[in-house]
Amino acid sequence: MITDTHTHLYSSQFDEDQEATIQRAKEAGVSRFFIPAIDSSYTERMMKLEKDYPDDVFLMMGLHPTSVKENYLEELAHVKEWIDKKDFYAIGEIGIDLYWDKTLLTQQQEAFRTQIKWAKEKKLPIVIHCRDAFNEIFEVLETEKGDDLRGIFHCFTGTLEQAKIAISYNMKLGIGGVTTFKNGKIDKFLNEIDLKHIVLETDSPYLAPTPYRGKRNESAYITNVVDKLVDIYGVSFNEIAEITTQNSKEVFGV
Repeated sequence: MITDTHTHLYSSQFDEDQEATIQRAKEAGVSRFFIPAIDSSYTERMMKLEKDYPDDVFLMMGLHPTSVKENYLEELAHVKEWIDKKDFYAIGEIGIDLYWDKTLLTQQQEAFRTQIKWAKEKKLPIVIHCRDAFNEIFEVLETEKGDDLRGIFHCFTGTLEQAKIAISYNMKLGIGGVTTFKNGKIDKFLNEIDLKHIVLETDSPYLAPTPYRGKRNESAYITNVVDKLVDIYGVSFNEIAEITTQNSKEVFGV
């Protein structure tokens, strides 16, 4: 059994073949799909996905850092409203993204801290989105660390040192298609990180692994990531699937 801890299955890129996509993933051995939120414009699609696939889909709720705009307080209120009336499996994806725009850093930090606080109140894990912002993310986590902080560093693309820091904050590393890229870098040191700190993800429809790089990603392609981890760790496919699924259960509690 394989767990995809991060897939945007509600994306319009799956409108034509969502059911077939899920079927292909199941045939490839993927039986659990964890669904991160982006902002209020996707909530309806997420709820429909859960209604259509109640046994397979596990929803998160949160405000993605690139959706932190002038109206971010309204968006945060939307997140709060939903987490107060419905059960979710994580607060995510949340964090800081300075790749496109650095002008809203203060607002991104505030949104990140606020949602971490809510996660702690609800005893939920967080799923972190970090792009060009390791220091800024670590600065927040340093003030929030404790037994009540846990989660996943989604799409981890940092250095060995940054990996160790993330793990010290009780985070698992979300490993996906980037591991298979020639210039992905993390495959060079991943074997120095114990498998107990790793969870699998696709981030589909984005970041398709080699040989599908540049095409639409989907959960079935997670097997290419597992194959890469077999090479890196020198253990069997089934062992990677089993350990990483167990790790995901530790994070999400299910």
